[in-house]
Amino acid sequence: MPEISEYKGNKLICLNPGAKFTFSFGLGKAKMILENLDAIKTFVESNGESCGENSEPAGGEGSSAEPF
Repeated sequence: MPEISEYKGNKLICLNPGAKFTFSFGLGKAKMILENLDAIKTFVESNGESCGENSEPAGGEGSSAEPF
């Protein structure tokens, strides 16, 4: 069950507090997630191939798909 904590005076939500590697973020990122929920759902449903209309892979034209 998610928990609310604090870091340097800022509230955080932790979605998996009992896990080895937790996933936490603050209010600003939470708002951004909510504003982009449809794009996130499309991203998951397409197995990372799309995030909606007019989307292209991260990095855009001329960049490598490899992160390193």
